[in-house]
Amino acid sequence: MTAALVPTAAETLFDFAALSATPASRDPFLHVVVPNFVRGPAVDRIDRDWPQIGKPGAFPTSSLSLKPAAQDLVAALESDSFREAISAKLDLDLSGLPTMITFRDRCRARDGQIHTDSKTKVVTVLLYLNKPTGGWQDQGGRLRLLRGPESLENYTTEISPVDGTMLAFKCTRDAWHGHASYEGPRHVLQMNWIVDQATKEREEGRHKMSAFLKKLNPFG
Repeated sequence: MTAALVPTAAETLFDFAALSATPASRDPFLHVVVPNFVRGPAVDRIDRDWPQIGKPGAFPTSSLSLKPAAQDLVAALESDSFREAISAKLDLDLSGLPTMITFRDRCRARDGQIHTDSKTKVVTVLLYLNKPTGGWQDQGGRLRLLRGPESLENYTTEISPVDGTMLAFKCTRDAWHGHASYEGPRHVLQMNWIVDQATKEREEGRHKMSAFLKKLNPFG
């Protein structure tokens, strides 16, 4: 008798079948969006264990004391199975590249301005872990994938930041994105594959210093 295969932690948290079945798009740049990629029960656990940062900005994992569900999420993102799935979907070799993970707890009104990600990043993954009753009601905070830097209205895709939706995209000079102004809780976990270890250490150091200064500022 063949022993039953025990799912990995990443397979328990993530819907890899949905990712496999969702084609990548090149409009307006190479990306894939998978609603409910984080499975519903896991979203509920992560929502309960989300770091209570209480401030805007990106906080690296090294600056936070993570509860079990958040720790499991980080481990799943750093797993070989997730790396291989994203590599296959975006047709990239991510083997050997370091990763950087940051948590965002709150959004400022000035956040979300149109931008592309740094050229030191190879791939950006965004996981949206908000659980608002009835879905995301505010027009602000919905990420838009843009055809260019001129206007938030020139978009092909708008992503509601809820219920374990995942966006992964290749970081290129034309990967413009942003969202309309929103102020309030907005739980987002961002993971990047970085070009090399030295860059990872420099970026994490910058984020840690920024996080430290935000914690000192009661009005930040």
